[in-house]
Amino acid sequence: MHNSNLDDSSLLRVFSKLPISHRLSTSLVCKRWLFLHGRLVPSLKLLDWHFLESGRLFARFPALTQIDTVPSSCLRLAPNSGVLLSFKPSSFFSLPISSSTHDDDDLSSDRIHQGLHLIAQKYPNLRRIAVFGANEYGLATLSDTCPTLQELELHCCGDLSLKGISGCVNLQVLKLTARMDGGFFTTSVVVSDIGLTILAQNCKRLVKLELCGCEGSYDGIKAIGECCQMLEDLTFHDHRMDAGWLAALSFCANLKTFKLRSCRSIDSNPGLDEHLGVCPMLQELHLERCHLRDMKSTKSLFLVCGNVRDIVLRNCWGFQDDLFALASLCRRVKLLYLEHCSLLTTGGLESVLLSWKGLQRLMVVSCSKIKDSEVTPELASLFSVLKELKWRPDTRSLLSADLEGIGMWRKGGKFFTSLKG
Repeated sequence: MHNSNLDDSSLLRVFSKLPISHRLSTSLVCKRWLFLHGRLVPSLKLLDWHFLESGRLFARFPALTQIDTVPSSCLRLAPNSGVLLSFKPSSFFSLPISSSTHDDDDLSSDRIHQGLHLIAQKYPNLRRIAVFGANEYGLATLSDTCPTLQELELHCCGDLSLKGISGCVNLQVLKLTARMDGGFFTTSVVVSDIGLTILAQNCKRLVKLELCGCEGSYDGIKAIGECCQMLEDLTFHDHRMDAGWLAALSFCANLKTFKLRSCRSIDSNPGLDEHLGVCPMLQELHLERCHLRDMKSTKSLFLVCGNVRDIVLRNCWGFQDDLFALASLCRRVKLLYLEHCSLLTTGGLESVLLSWKGLQRLMVVSCSKIKDSEVTPELASLFSVLKELKWRPDTRSLLSADLEGIGMWRKGGKFFTSLKG
């Protein structure tokens, strides 16, 4: 009696005003409320492919615009374990979909294709999807049926599969993962220059691209730079690129952010400095969990990124003073963030900082060889004119206490904000 006098649209307006954390409990009141609740869920993570194949996914959540199917393709749940449905910022377990055992728990290419076909039919307004092991035909179904698709995450989809995204004319964000390492499995496919050229020629509106475990060379990166002229954010994760690929980065004329993560090397043979070129619009360079032991490739990287404004270095192995000195090749740096660079010394840091005349912000966190006692008057003078300084090279850092007496806490609105907290 509490809801019989309200139509669906009125109830939906009421439910939409509730905190998201309360929506789950209200959905359990009755079947009608459960159905209406599903219409308010825009994003979902699916852990059981059978929930999709049975059609209960579409009946329960008819208005999805974002769906992640990767866990359902990689994880096999027991038949009575249910399915975890996750939508930001909450998640819950639904009831088990069946009490019978499934004869075939491994997803074939045909089953994935059929599942993607159902998703495309039921969610034509889909904006984001993550898939695992899809073939060309499954991806083609999505690209042909979902014209609003803007973000795509592909795991273990090889070169030829990428032909299927030719219809994704509005695609702006693409994450391409060629290799997945799990606790009990490792799955990989080949993504080479062939696949990179296919996506470059068919996804010309890309703004953000992430390549994980991909192979390729100069030709593939050049094709991306020449065709995807709107590309602003490029990430390489554990790349397997051939020697010489770095020189092609300069073809990304509008690139603003470049990231290297978990890379064992940068470029084994980047070639002559004069052939490298430079990314004219680059503003941010991020290096995280990378091996930086080779002088030549590190120098080439800083040359290509010569116009960068922000440099972020986290957990990079082998990054000693002589390698960090090459960062002085970047003359326009305004922000430097260092974290867990355990081989870098105070002297090595100072030599580069003093060469950057436009430096405005400095953050140094957990760099054990950088010592307060080794800070020179020149370096302290530089600190006094910075707009922002976060100085916490180790847990025993006393520099903040030493500088408090001379009023440096009051210089700039953000000085030592983390230390004061």
